[in-house]
Amino acid sequence: MVRRINQEKKQTPIIERSTDYKPRRTFRSWLIGRPLSTADAAHETIGKKVGLAVFASDALSSNAYATQEILVILAIAGMSGFQYVFPISIAIGALLVIVAASYRQVIFAYPQGGGGYIVAKDNLGEFPALIAASSLLMDYVLVVSVSISSGIAQISSAFPIVYEYRVAVSVAAVFLITILNLRGLRETGAAIIAPNFFFIFMMFITLGVGIFKYFTGSLGTVTNPPEMIHLHDTVAIITPFLILHAFSSGTAALTGIEAISTGITAFKEPRSKNAAITLTWMASILLTVFLGISFLATHIQAIPSEYETVISQIARTAFGGQNIFYGAAILGTTVILMLAANTAFAGFPRLSALMAKDGFAPRQLTYRGSRLVYSRGVIALAFLSAVLIILFQASVTRLIPLYAIGVFLSFTIAQSGMAIRWWRSGKLSLEKETVGNYSTLRYDPTWKLKMALNGFGALCTAVVMVVFAITKFKDGAYIVMILIPLLVAVLWMIHRHYNKLAKQLSLENFGVIPPQTIRHRVIMPVSGVHQGTLSALRYARMLSSDVTAVHVTIEPEDAEKTRKKWETWGEGTRLVILDSPYRLFVEPLLKYISDIAEQRQPGETITIVVPEFVSDNKLTGALHTNTATILRDQLKLQHGIVITNVPYHVHESEARH
Repeated sequence: MVRRINQEKKQTPIIERSTDYKPRRTFRSWLIGRPLSTADAAHETIGKKVGLAVFASDALSSNAYATQEILVILAIAGMSGFQYVFPISIAIGALLVIVAASYRQVIFAYPQGGGGYIVAKDNLGEFPALIAASSLLMDYVLVVSVSISSGIAQISSAFPIVYEYRVAVSVAAVFLITILNLRGLRETGAAIIAPNFFFIFMMFITLGVGIFKYFTGSLGTVTNPPEMIHLHDTVAIITPFLILHAFSSGTAALTGIEAISTGITAFKEPRSKNAAITLTWMASILLTVFLGISFLATHIQAIPSEYETVISQIARTAFGGQNIFYGAAILGTTVILMLAANTAFAGFPRLSALMAKDGFAPRQLTYRGSRLVYSRGVIALAFLSAVLIILFQASVTRLIPLYAIGVFLSFTIAQSGMAIRWWRSGKLSLEKETVGNYSTLRYDPTWKLKMALNGFGALCTAVVMVVFAITKFKDGAYIVMILIPLLVAVLWMIHRHYNKLAKQLSLENFGVIPPQTIRHRVIMPVSGVHQGTLSALRYARMLSSDVTAVHVTIEPEDAEKTRKKWETWGEGTRLVILDSPYRLFVEPLLKYISDIAEQRQPGETITIVVPEFVSDNKLTGALHTNTATILRDQLKLQHGIVITNVPYHVHESEARH
């Protein structure tokens, strides 16, 4: 039972002031642009064309390796297996349409963004939401790793000398894209819109020329084909499981479809409408290009290889060699593959910030940098992606097994959540609606059709996920199956920590004001007696009349010098000299403070006043031992002790005169 004290309400003065301070221009300003004010946020939103460039790069770029992944699996059965490439691609295209339709529904149902994470949290609960979020976060990291590695593979197809340096070049590319994204979403979109549309233009030209030559009988097959990737020493037969395996590998074409639903808030008003139109554009272009590549790859007898990509073989065959048109096609593909990482840089920071706001990720991720982007999320994504590229030596084939499981796990959870949402909608009456934290649920007359669509889509993506887990388990899929539960556990522990802290800091039922301090004791560590020490001593005497200076003896002669100076300058303040035969400074001081803290009386406050030397020159400042920082880091772990630093500023320019 908490006893409340009734006090006369006093009017609390609250003063609001505006400031005209502007950050100084530094090297950082030159690198990522001038700082933007919070009021500029409304002008940083993007339209449909820029949105296609920013959020669709990943999905469009997957055309560069999706067909090749199908060929890699079918190569187990030899050249005879390649006849199944186009039928498998048609089945993948049908699944693409279902998933795209599902995420269009997500966009209108959850206009504040968040994608599968918010869908799962609203319809399935916190635990499935964390699984979806973990899958998406891993997906975004792998998007950067896979797309950059694939882009460098395109360059090495045209210039084989690059292959030897692919890891270093890939890491450098990650760094450049990171800098670009730190400049802000609108500026990033403006920079990549031309390369994106150039890729789309070149793909349609390449496929158009290739299909025209096919129907006129002048297409031919690949000349000087590269050496085929052999996954097994013996040729296997075509089985339903092999077809399903190839289908699951080719579904890499679907990656990136969810990105727009995560970043709806980046679009101009009306946000949901603009985001949905952009998603439709993206899905249409993706479907057309993917089917076109698969069709031509079959008829030119393209070979899956680490040394020349399928796109390179198609362009070389369609344009009759490595001419200027071939170079333009390879350039466009390379650029889109590298810019595909931009989709992750747009999605990862937004999702992590949303999770941080809900208390499932470090709060620091909610911070918007000087360019109104979640800069800490951008940097975290860049670091994790670079590590993966180095560990897997920028190999697309080795990275893909890690990639797909997380993607399709998030697809499955999101579509399952939407299916449950439509079932909940069908239970409402016509005039009733349910207002939730993330959306408003109303009766939908077509709820049965939508529920069936999402349910079927969830079933298909779940099957793909299971096939991937089985067939790619030894190739690295087991890593994802371990990492996702670990990441979920970490996110849950973060959430528990924030909840526990919030309860401890809560003002609810905080009705009794703690008793006032009846005694204040001050302890001041002294390494030597100088002007900085006396400045700290004057401050300590202002806090309390009970001040104790403590000197730790490292060398006996130094202790005698300190004793004599203190007798002259100590103003009658008592000095405790601690002998330290092993020349330790921090440990004896901490032991002394701990002993004093154990003996203190109720209501007694202990303050440690730490003199700190501060130089206006960073180079000369590095020549001094930062004892104050060491003490602060150690003392802050002790309960019931206040730590106060008293800086003593030394100006190098004044000291020289």
